[in-house]
Amino acid sequence: MLHIDHLRIGVVGKTILDGLDLDVAAGEVHVIMGPNGAGKTTLANVLAGRDGYDVSGRVLFDGVDLLALTPEERAAAGLFLAFQHPIEIPGVGNMYFLRTAVNAVRAARGFEEISARDFLTLAKEHMARLGMDPAFLSRSVNDGFSGGEKKRNEILQMSLLEPRLAILDETDSGLDIDALRAVADGIQRLRTPDRSFLIITHHRRLLDDIRPDQVHVLSRGRVVRSGDQRLASELEAHGYGPTLAGTSA
Repeated sequence: MLHIDHLRIGVVGKTILDGLDLDVAAGEVHVIMGPNGAGKTTLANVLAGRDGYDVSGRVLFDGVDLLALTPEERAAAGLFLAFQHPIEIPGVGNMYFLRTAVNAVRAARGFEEISARDFLTLAKEHMARLGMDPAFLSRSVNDGFSGGEKKRNEILQMSLLEPRLAILDETDSGLDIDALRAVADGIQRLRTPDRSFLIITHHRRLLDDIRPDQVHVLSRGRVVRSGDQRLASELEAHGYGPTLAGTSA
């Protein structure tokens, strides 16, 4: 599904990623860990289409050149990014925002717009699965939301959009036990043989619930180690220093 070949990313003359290679097959969950400043969020931003970076290399999404697509085209193709710090949009109703996003993707895929009444029913169904109060629909987007509420709202958006590839940038950061479990449950419910996840995190605790297929360590601009969930436990126990010792520069 996702094939990244020798991806290089720089900004203002500074190299952030330097020859990154990664393959994520359909239905797989991959996790990216690494020290602060390793380029994890930069990778997520570039995959989603954020500008301001100097990018070279090749990224294929379902065989299509992802880097040649606009952010809107990437979303229509089935790519979704859950932000590390979801922004607040005072004055814009959450239901309006979510319905507009869903209908934009539906229109790009040639489907009819979903009515406000039908969307309300659909949104409530998804919120019930995520343990969210329907009252969130009447509030402004993330305005006054707690950290956990913002992250649940991101998972709700992902659930409604039904992407083929979901990139989650530290969705577990700052969450209490209940909010973390709700996020993990939301990811698990969306796992299908044709939907993949790329999850960026610093912590092992989310992985205990989602059980990823592979864990990758990003350092010095590229993936330097890959393994199963035991690698995440090793990192948590010993930090990055011993784990990265001996990897090529």
